[in-house]
Amino acid sequence: MNILKWAQLVALLAAVSAPFCRSVVAQGFVDVLDTPAQISSLAQHGLLVGLARAGERLVAVGQRGHILTSDDGAESWQQARVPVSSDLVAVHFPSARHGWAVGHDGVVLHSADGGSNWERQFDGRQVGPAMLSHYQALAALAPDDEKLADLISEAQRMTEEGADKPFLDVWFENERVGYIVGAFNLFFRTEDGGRTWTPWMERTDNPSALNLYAIRPAGNELYIAGEQGLLLKLDHTTGRFESRPTPYSGSFFGILGKPGVALVFGLRGNVFRSVDGGASWNQVETGLPASITTGTQLADGRLALLSQAGHLLVSGDDGASFQLQPQQGQVPVAAAQASGSDTLVLVGQRGARQLLVK
Repeated sequence: MNILKWAQLVALLAAVSAPFCRSVVAQGFVDVLDTPAQISSLAQHGLLVGLARAGERLVAVGQRGHILTSDDGAESWQQARVPVSSDLVAVHFPSARHGWAVGHDGVVLHSADGGSNWERQFDGRQVGPAMLSHYQALAALAPDDEKLADLISEAQRMTEEGADKPFLDVWFENERVGYIVGAFNLFFRTEDGGRTWTPWMERTDNPSALNLYAIRPAGNELYIAGEQGLLLKLDHTTGRFESRPTPYSGSFFGILGKPGVALVFGLRGNVFRSVDGGASWNQVETGLPASITTGTQLADGRLALLSQAGHLLVSGDDGASFQLQPQQGQVPVAAAQASGSDTLVLVGQRGARQLLVK
């Protein structure tokens, strides 16, 4: 499959379907941001890209605004009510009831009932104006700051271009404080549960405005992974996400970790591990040519990584080494969550399925 990341596949699908989704009908122009997702019995078999736990419930998100919930470990799924039909690529629940989903057209959705019903909190039409207001205020205090001048120009461009930039990941540390990241260094933070979003682009060591693919913690450390080997770590003292050099210049798609251990993974089976808070990184051999798209921790503490071709790698030594587990009928995997003691729930281009882990 000729993709670098599932989000890019969704972008392609969005581009192909745009003439149909954003069409002129008898009543006038219809925007996917104003069109509720259609309820369909086929939704659970379509492209699903993000997966999260809301307490014991599983919540999956995918194309055309489809969001599905399962209360029985992925045996059955119910479709949620969603106010947009934009393609969704990531979802996170810091608690059993409150969760957020993000995706194309700069959309940010919030649920307060475990994923059954959703409301739009933010979208790409607001991104540019929010940036412009924020950075003009900062520039008034620091008129000679060239970086702020560049960000004002970027905000003006985004305002003119409209809602065409995707958010690619979301993570909340609790029900009030959270982060969303996306294409071209898009980065916002909220302290009020998403009612307002503050641009944080000036807080990243990302002068080339590379895409930000994932934001996740490893223990008490918070990392952002992106393209061209970009890896950033939050400095809790300065409030900035500072660059952490790695031996790899290809894209990283995800972060997986636990206290004292952090893993980043991405193109061509590349995995790197740090046990010193991101100061240094060592390559972990996987033997895979396929890109690794997602990872999760099993109920027994083992770590699992999965590839865009459906390979399953499992580690029992906190990511120091991984073993390939053979399986039949491999299909591409976009996201995974543990279910029970020895089962993974996987989502991808064929919807959701279960996988037994030995």
